[in-house]
This record gives sequence, C-alpha cells and structure tokens, in this order.
Amino acid sequence: MRIPCPHCGERDIQEFSCLGDATRRRPDPEAGEAAFADYVYLRDNPAGRHRELWYHAGGCRAWLVVTRDTKSHAIEAVAPAREAARTLAESGS
Repeated sequence: MRIPCPHCGERDIQEFSCLGDATRRRPDPEAGEAAFADYVYLRDNPAGRHRELWYHAGGCRAWLVVTRDTKSHAIEAVAPAREAARTLAESGS
C-alpha cells in the first residue's frame, strides 16, 4: 500500500506507523475509570470506510488522517491531522 503524504508525495507504507481510529475522543476526566479504560482498550474493527491516524516516521514526521476502505485498502483522502481536527471541531462533530 502507498500513502500520498501531503508534504512528501506518495510513499510506501513502511515509512508510516498507524496509531488507529482517528475519530475517537478522549473521555472527560470526570467520566470515571471505566470510561477511560474503554477509551484505551476497546477498539472497533470496521469493514469499509474508516479514518485512521498515521505518523510519517520515515519522512516528514507529520501526523496524518488517512481515510481508507479497510476491505480494499483504497485510500480516499489524506490530510494533516491538525487540519482534520480543525475541520472536525468546526463541524461540531
């Protein structure tokens, strides 16, 4: 699989590290230990379109949000994580 880095161009997946789901939100500290444990350990494994957080360790060292199909690995979009977070905050999601 090749990921089109917005800073470096298209690169091999070996240059990247995947952190996981880019849509998860850290729970409020007052939500309790159980909520935080769920946040840290429980993960969905969706089939289809999914947004993931990737780190370009072998290149520009930027954090990216990659939208891809988990069945075909086809990449739909790649955006710097800061821009993706700003867009998400502005949409109220």
